[in-house]
This record gives sequence, C-alpha cells and structure tokens, in this order.
Amino acid sequence: MPLDLRSSAARLLIVGFHGRRLEAELESLLERGVGGVIIFSRNVGAPAEVAELTSAIKRRAARPLVVSVDQEGGNVLRLREGFTPIPAMRTVGAADDGELSFALGRLMGRELRAVGFDLDYAPVLDVDTNPQNPVIGPRSFGRTPDVVSWHGLALMTGLGSSGVAACGKHFPGHGDTLQDSHLDLPRLEHPLERLESVELVPFRAAVKAAIPALMTAHVIFRELDPEWPATMSSLIVRAILRNQLGYEGLVVSDDLEMKAIADHYSLEDVLVRGLNAGVDAFLCCHSAEKMHSAIDTIASAVAKGLVPAYRFEQAVERMTNFAMRWAAPPIDAFDGSLLASPEHLALVEQVVSRAGGPPSVPPPDPTVMLDRKLPSD
Repeated sequence: MPLDLRSSAARLLIVGFHGRRLEAELESLLERGVGGVIIFSRNVGAPAEVAELTSAIKRRAARPLVVSVDQEGGNVLRLREGFTPIPAMRTVGAADDGELSFALGRLMGRELRAVGFDLDYAPVLDVDTNPQNPVIGPRSFGRTPDVVSWHGLALMTGLGSSGVAACGKHFPGHGDTLQDSHLDLPRLEHPLERLESVELVPFRAAVKAAIPALMTAHVIFRELDPEWPATMSSLIVRAILRNQLGYEGLVVSDDLEMKAIADHYSLEDVLVRGLNAGVDAFLCCHSAEKMHSAIDTIASAVAKGLVPAYRFEQAVERMTNFAMRWAAPPIDAFDGSLLASPEHLALVEQVVSRAGGPPSVPPPDPTVMLDRKLPSD
C-alpha cells in the first residue's frame, strides 16, 4: 500500500495520548501524519507547561497540525488551574445577554490561544429538553432552541474573533436522550418534523453562520435511520447535514472509543460507514493501538474501494484546509498575562450575576437571529 495513502488516511485522525510530555506513543502517531491532537485533563500541568506541550507537538509534526480541547465550561473544563473558571453554559444562557456570550467566547479563545490551542469542541448546540438527560443538562444553554441558537452563535463568534475554531455538537441533537453515549447507545424516536422544530434549529443557525466544524452524535434516531447512529448514517449526515442544511465545513465524529460505538460496531464499520456518510475526521482518544489500527483500516478501505476515492480525497482536503486556516505555529514565548486576569474574572462574575437576576427580553426568533448584529472584537 502506498505510503502517501497511509499518511493521507492518518490525516483524518485526531488522537489523544497519555502523559504531560511528548513521548514515543504520540511521536509515532505524529510521524504517521495524524491531522490533530486532543488534550485532556490527564495531559495538563501549569499553563506554561501546557504551552510548552502544544508547542512541542507542533514542532515535532513540522506541518499545520490542529491541537484541540474540550473547554466548554462548568464540569467540562480540561484547563482549570491558572485559567479563568468558565461557568456552565446553562448559566450563560440564563444570563441571556448576547454581548456577554460573545465576550465570554472571546475570553475563552484568548486563553486557549495563549497556550497553543486551535480548536475548541464548543459550543454545545443540544437543546436541553429532557431533565433526566444524564450527559447534557447544564452543558446546554437552555431548554428552547432559540436560546441555544442565539448564545451558541455568539460564543462561536467570540471564539473565532480570538483565532480559535468552534466545533458545535452533537449533531443532530443529544439533548433529549436518557442514556449517556459514553456508556451506552442512546435511541430516540423523534420524527424529522420534531427535529426540524427543536433539535435542528441551532445547527441550522450555526451552518448559516459558517461554523468551522460540527461534531456528530453517537445516537440512533429510529425514525430517520433505525439501524445506524448519526456518526455512521448517510441518511443523517449526508442527507440532512450536507444536502438539506448545506453544510460544507469539517464534520468530526465524537470519540470512537465511547461505548455507544465501541461496544456495538467494529472499527471498520464505524470508519467506512462514517466516511461514506460524510464524516471527515475521527476522534480516537485513548488507545494508541486503536489509533494505528484506524489509520490502517481507512487506508485499506480506500484501497479496496469500500470508500470511494472522491469521498476520501474530499475528507482529506477538508481536514488539510481546516489545519491551514486554523492551526497556529508553535508559541515562541509564553505570555500568561491574560490567563485569569482581573478583566476575565470580572466578566465571569458579570455573567454569573446576570444569570441570577430577573429574566431579560426573550431572544429573537432563530429564523431571523442572524440579522441581529453580533459585537465585533
């Protein structure tokens, strides 16, 4: 099998690793050509150490490489010590001030850029319609699609104004599930009409606003595709996200090692069906063995014609262009003056205070929300 096929296949992997330094496990994956790296709490030391780690990764890759993180706010914060404590998005939605949501996104982007990140897996665009949902809850901006749409777009724009790409999640909606896809495979009965009026509203708005990336949900929507979860479904990713909504940006899968996927499908099935459905890049966050296997599996599937050459080339081009647009060079000299600065802490205090105050004017109809001028940097 040609080396360039394997290195192109590797471009479609965003990988995790263990430890706080660049070691052999990750070096071998960088050598193979992976397109991105995701940082978890297990990799995080003091801010200066994080900056050195991301820079070491980028120097070793010696090409545009996307370094990413789940820095949502609330319970999902990988960067804590030395960084501004970002409140849960439920608090941001309750504050219900688009200017503050934008400013918070800008704050998050500035702090992420200061330590070398290019992509944030935020905002959560799931609508929190089910109080029993074990995995979304306070990660969502609110219980209505207009609140989620408006504040999600404001936060996304704030991140982008600081040079960090936003990745909205989890398409086409994880807000009404009773299961956590980290542990089980959720199933929803909602027909397309319900999705159109609730779950898809924030994603439609995000597509219209040219969000750089979207993440798929490991959820089966029985009325749309009774057999395959969204990550593997052409009826959901290609037919709805790509064709109906017209999204041309990067589509990233949620982690392939989550039990919703890993306990029910083979790696080949997930990768082949995911690619054919329209997914461009795959998160693989824990097992180096599985990461290497994923690279080989993609390359083999393309060589065998299980994934058409045009679809593979399209995914590689999207990932390459994304890295060219968003991946910053290694940091020359770390400057932590913005991190947890008085200005940033005061902004968070303002959001939290506003969230506890009286209700504000309801957000605008999401169909016209893009006419509302977002603040500029």
